[in-house]
Amino acid sequence: PPPPPPQPSMLGEERMSFGTILNEEARLRASSFPISPPELIYRFKECFRRELGLVNEADLADDFEFCGPVVGPLGKGEYLTALRSFDLKSAFPDLDGQVYNIHVDPFEPNRVWYTSRPVGTHTGPLMGSKKTPTGRRLEQPPQMGSVTFNEQGKITQITGGYVMDRRVGNTGGLGAVFGFLYGVGQALPIPECQPYKKSFRFRLINFLASLRSN
Repeated sequence: PPPPPPQPSMLGEERMSFGTILNEEARLRASSFPISPPELIYRFKECFRRELGLVNEADLADDFEFCGPVVGPLGKGEYLTALRSFDLKSAFPDLDGQVYNIHVDPFEPNRVWYTSRPVGTHTGPLMGSKKTPTGRRLEQPPQMGSVTFNEQGKITQITGGYVMDRRVGNTGGLGAVFGFLYGVGQALPIPECQPYKKSFRFRLINFLASLRSN
């Protein structure tokens, strides 16, 4: 079994009323994962340049999974098929994921997290649609993603599209492919592809709570 995680007192971490401020560097130094954080981030960037398995399928482990807020988990074959069917580069030739805040998770030292703010101009067909491109410049909200590696440096898991602030951008608070579809007026007619809307029950609870506060 893996060794127990180090205790805050061993790492010089500060306990506060709302929780502990972690010493990330100390936690990562205590990790037994054979790939160091700098090497793992370098590996992440190399795989990202190869479009996370799309250019080089060998970057993905045989037991690979993708999981988004709605889509997934998808196995390796399903994931690659989905990526190729989206073909976002044809619809948004200037597509830029704008990736930053790349770091290794101190709790899962084989996992690299990153933030992205995708932008792109709709000048080509989206997912085979024959509709005339809108020419809209889309700006998605900031969203988190992660790439997890095994000890051989293969990707075992990718997550993405987890929006951090739905008020940002012009895609209805939606990220990833759903954000692009909504932004150009081609959203699928399902709740998951629409901007967030409070349910009737939630609105009712808020209403009753406001009556009690008054």
